[in-house]
Amino acid sequence: MTQTTQTANNANNVNNNTQATAPSITPIILCGGSGTRLWPLSRQSFPKQFVPIIGDKSLLQLTLERTELFGQTPILIGSNEHRFMMLDVLAAARQHATVMLEPVARNTAAAMAMGALQMLKTQHDAQNPSLLLFCPADHHIPDLTQFHDTVMQGAQAALAGDIVTFGVVPTYPSTAYGYIQTAQDSNQQSQVYTVERFIEKPQADAAQALILQGNVCWNAGIFLCTPNALLSALKAHAPDILEQCKAAMAQATETLTAQNECLVQPQLEALKACRSESIDYAVMEHANNISLVKFTGQWSDVGSWNAVAQLTPADASGNRIEGHGLAHLSQNTFIHAPTRPVVALGTKDLLIIDTPDALLVVTPDHVEQVKEVVAQLNQQKRTQAVTHRKVARPWGWYDSIDMGERFQVKRIGVKPGASLSLQKHHHRAEHWVVVRGTAEVTRGEETFLLCENQSTYIPMGEVHRLKNPGVVELEMIEIQSGSYLGEDDIVRLEDVYGRVVG
Repeated sequence: MTQTTQTANNANNVNNNTQATAPSITPIILCGGSGTRLWPLSRQSFPKQFVPIIGDKSLLQLTLERTELFGQTPILIGSNEHRFMMLDVLAAARQHATVMLEPVARNTAAAMAMGALQMLKTQHDAQNPSLLLFCPADHHIPDLTQFHDTVMQGAQAALAGDIVTFGVVPTYPSTAYGYIQTAQDSNQQSQVYTVERFIEKPQADAAQALILQGNVCWNAGIFLCTPNALLSALKAHAPDILEQCKAAMAQATETLTAQNECLVQPQLEALKACRSESIDYAVMEHANNISLVKFTGQWSDVGSWNAVAQLTPADASGNRIEGHGLAHLSQNTFIHAPTRPVVALGTKDLLIIDTPDALLVVTPDHVEQVKEVVAQLNQQKRTQAVTHRKVARPWGWYDSIDMGERFQVKRIGVKPGASLSLQKHHHRAEHWVVVRGTAEVTRGEETFLLCENQSTYIPMGEVHRLKNPGVVELEMIEIQSGSYLGEDDIVRLEDVYGRVVG
């Protein structure tokens, strides 16, 4: 729809005193989403925002580093299932944050509403409200300074009441992104444009026509506004979402972790009753105070394997290799092979993504259909659709390296100072062999230490616990044997991570 231009240049109405003071900008980083288009690397239990895709850093860590330039403690909003991944990334980035744990996913409108409500709850200076910068956790923007400067260009319009979005200047007619059309006129001093309409992901010919008309940008889903501007827009255009979010936040609980991270948990039943809708559908397509600042730097939403491939430099034949790949007599072939040699011989226009338990081979024009394949795997109840062979846990990780009838072999890594729950199993016994570090083992009434090359046996039904008392990671081999080896055969008696016991 066409939006009015009444707030196009709201920045001009801000007085000189406000303009002279740099506004406080609090990043709210949206960490939800399953990232199924990047399967098999990204999976429901380990989505792309937590996966080390750029070097050894995850996209969330890079987002934290990018928004650190604003100098305010961020708010992270993500699934309760991913709480320990968010905390791990914060530790890796050496940052602190308020972490909001959604008990159920309700899309970006609800997430942003709860972020704004949380900010109002903790804001102490009502006369000088902090601006909120809503950022997806899974974008790649390598030029941190340009990103910061672009956001600051929209600050005065946001202070004046606009919801400012940041549109990426398109470099080709993409069908993978939505578009934002702006008015031809703009405030030349602040480079703030009036938004006329949001456009869904177009077909190829429509995308080409949009690029030719010139006054469009890719929709990056990044927004800057005051808390009240967002809440007022929700009240006008999606009041039911706002009311349920208010109810969920009114009954929210707050706890502190050992690392002094504040965990906020909205009330489950109120949030379950909330409608799930994106902020674009709920607000942006209807509001008349939406402005845009153009971002001209490098940007990727890392939303498909084509986008991931573009992050790797190409050789003379157009091949892009990550890890242990080898392309021979091949052209325009991308190989992601982090763990073992993967050879492409005589291939052309192909993407090959290898993981320890699943392999994807896809042509560039079918990458958008990867999520359909994941849906089929889910229907077939394939565990690879949801989880990796190597699974993250709050205390470390485990990797199921072999299994068969009545046995399973795991590699287990335990962080320094961390411990597994005090637990027992009804259907399996376990042998533990320490291969690195020191293990403190509780078995029944006894507690003892094991060093490298030492082992112990945990009988079926015996209460036990594993702890790493050292300063280096503990690594061990666990051999399970029994009639049932599922992860649900764990009876937790004590747990320091707040997981269900009993």
